[in-house]
Amino acid sequence: MSEFIQLHILASYPPSNLNRDDLGRPKTAVMGGTQRLRVSSQSLKRAWRESDIFKEALSGHIGIRTKEIGVYVYKALTAGCSLADTIKNNGEADKRFSPISESKAKKYAQEIAGVFGKVKTVKKSKDEDAEEVKNEPFGDLKLEQLAHFSQEEIILIDSLLEKLAKSGETPTKDDLLLLREKHTAADIAMFGRMLASSPMYNTEAAVQVSHAITVHKVAVEDDYFTAVDDLNNGEDNAGAAHIGELEFASGLFYNYVCINRTLLADNLGGNEDLVNKTLQALVEAAAKVAPTGKQNSFASRAYASYIMAEKGIQQPRSLSVAFLKALNGKDLLDESISALKDTNEKMEKVYGKCSESNCEMNAHTGEGSLSKVLDFVKA
Repeated sequence: MSEFIQLHILASYPPSNLNRDDLGRPKTAVMGGTQRLRVSSQSLKRAWRESDIFKEALSGHIGIRTKEIGVYVYKALTAGCSLADTIKNNGEADKRFSPISESKAKKYAQEIAGVFGKVKTVKKSKDEDAEEVKNEPFGDLKLEQLAHFSQEEIILIDSLLEKLAKSGETPTKDDLLLLREKHTAADIAMFGRMLASSPMYNTEAAVQVSHAITVHKVAVEDDYFTAVDDLNNGEDNAGAAHIGELEFASGLFYNYVCINRTLLADNLGGNEDLVNKTLQALVEAAAKVAPTGKQNSFASRAYASYIMAEKGIQQPRSLSVAFLKALNGKDLLDESISALKDTNEKMEKVYGKCSESNCEMNAHTGEGSLSKVLDFVKA
């Protein structure tokens, strides 16, 4: 049976716009008949994956998600540089081999990119200055969908580029066997990847993340603001140089994370040291890292105020039902912690034990610590 680690997190954010909808408003959802503020799981996972915590703890084990791998292969071949350096330095890197012609580089780049997905087709035009070509000169080197590349696959592509540059020959079928079912990309192991054209190389996500949602009712508010021109002396126009409107809201969020530790270990080839580093990086990021939306305007960064971590082989369950009825007391954090614990106890009375052990961190009362939770999840 699979072993699961579950995280129940409460984090409070002051006025902010962490995750915007198509109109630029903070995302919301109706729960229990009332409007709540919401931060999508995609936004949370992106913020964690791009965090310094992940980069430091999982250096060399973070993949690259892009549509533009063909563009960077082309740039590497025409510059004579490695693909990894070209990506890292945005196209500028030290030479590793003799550059090849643009026509050959483009052909090879399309073939290599095509291994990971369908390459875009750009309509040809007799007019060399056609808008489509001008706006997207490398359009026929890009994938139609995002693909997630492990470091092992980037290394294989790099080796192939050097081979092609030295031999001058077209890549063979064996050369293009670049996809890897087994790899050590922790982010792919956690959040999965889907390759429509090569399903056998898909990775099932070992980590599920809920949409964070406020435990109380929320009204989105408007911020009317102006900007002043420093050099306007008011002789011609004493008005503002800019007038704008920004919507925001604040709230105490409940977030739930479910980790299939058994699947995570399998995705990472049984490397227990990497599994533990991955678990600790994920928990630390979930506790400390906020989405970056409008942070310059609101400085709404916040740490989690409460975490309850659970381990066991029982079927996982969220405790979001604790907040089905919106809380409206004066001490929302204390009420939320009590509601979580009370709901957990009642579920265990009717279902039996929902986990074999747990560990708490309560910044509200100063009990427990993040370091203890990190030790708990890896043990």
